[in-house]
Amino acid sequence: MSKTYSGFTEADVSAQAGKCFVVTGANSGLGFEASRALAARGARVILACRDENKAHDAMRRIKQTTPGADLRFLSYDQSDLDSIRHAAEEIEREPRIDVLVNNAGVMIPPLMRTKQGFELQFGVNHLGCFAFTSLLLPKLAATHGSRVVVTASLAHTSGRIDWDDLNAEKSYERWPRYAMSKLANLLYLFELDRRLRIAGSSVTAAGCHPGFATTDLGRHMPGIGILWMLFRPFSNTPAMGAWPTLLAAAGPAAPGEYYGPQGFREIKGSAGVARRAHQATDPELARRLWDVSIEMTDVDPCLPP
Repeated sequence: MSKTYSGFTEADVSAQAGKCFVVTGANSGLGFEASRALAARGARVILACRDENKAHDAMRRIKQTTPGADLRFLSYDQSDLDSIRHAAEEIEREPRIDVLVNNAGVMIPPLMRTKQGFELQFGVNHLGCFAFTSLLLPKLAATHGSRVVVTASLAHTSGRIDWDDLNAEKSYERWPRYAMSKLANLLYLFELDRRLRIAGSSVTAAGCHPGFATTDLGRHMPGIGILWMLFRPFSNTPAMGAWPTLLAAAGPAAPGEYYGPQGFREIKGSAGVARRAHQATDPELARRLWDVSIEMTDVDPCLPP
């Protein structure tokens, strides 16, 4: 099997001079590592982050290893549709956008809601990703060969969409809601890829997951410090966890493909094609989620059915 689909690491990222990447949640974890690697290859990287101080600290750290890095901070809160719309308007000022890396997300918080009142995990992990991508599609389409990257998780395999309680008004369990949001990510990738192909668009979409990476995404997990210590030998570092992201964003990724670590049960290792649960490629679920997402966000990608 070629490196197109197996054995991909940061070392395989080619020169990216002249290209512009938007990375959401870029101040830490996988987003930071992907931004660092892309900047080191000469790309312009727009760090779309909620916390400006943390974003500037991330930019400072990137410039320590790549002094000439071309970086920009973009104020962006994926839990707020107004912020998402404003960020999309700001990006219109950029000469070009080659890749949107949807990396920002939350994991198993207590019951919380977005500014518009959506359950936080579904609102941030899926609806925010859906809205931002939809708003940027015209800008992306202006650059031939542009890409959209959607970040999912191994947790999607146990996910089920609770159509009768999408907003967690009746009940809330952290892990099932997280798994649901990650299944939504892959259903969205499936439908976005299908519609882009039908439209004959030069924009392509690919997905990724980091395996088990020791980032601060799991900060709401009880005993997280001890857990990281115990599982560190069996997990990816944040830099390694970003390899599937880099493959999807800047490697020889295939349209509609999904990438993850190639080690035991996709927990760690170099990047290649990942497995999807059968429900992640259900066309009826994907179409239904697409329509519901438009209704909930009031953002329409205007792609043919």
